[in-house]
Amino acid sequence: MEFIIKAKGHKNVSATHKTTLEITKENYLTPTGHCIIGINADKSMADFSEEFKEKLRNAKKIVVEIEVEGIKDVIVGEGHKDLILNHPTDIVIRKSNYICPRTLMIKANKAAKDINREIVKKLKEGKDLIFKIII
Repeated sequence: MEFIIKAKGHKNVSATHKTTLEITKENYLTPTGHCIIGINADKSMADFSEEFKEKLRNAKKIVVEIEVEGIKDVIVGEGHKDLILNHPTDIVIRKSNYICPRTLMIKANKAAKDINREIVKKLKEGKDLIFKIII
């Protein structure tokens, strides 16, 4: 099962955060948003079906593929029975076990700082981002 979200890069994308990575429906990014790699997302967790949310909560493995102009990177993490999955704007991938309404997955193998720097460069140029969640 998969869910695809389209977002855009922004000149302030730095992707330097050590423990999280985020995309948002918000249409701006300040220079302090070190974990945000995409803005203007066309969907949020509010758009997930209940079936998809249940699969995320029970998933031993969740894969997120990010792609910009044909360049891909893959992040692997885990679901958790306590995932809330209802934030209206933000989707956050975490290396930690922390859970809040913005958390998509925990124990991820990558955060913003680990993303392919060629992807980050293109996101700084405002290129389109495809964010595919695969269970």
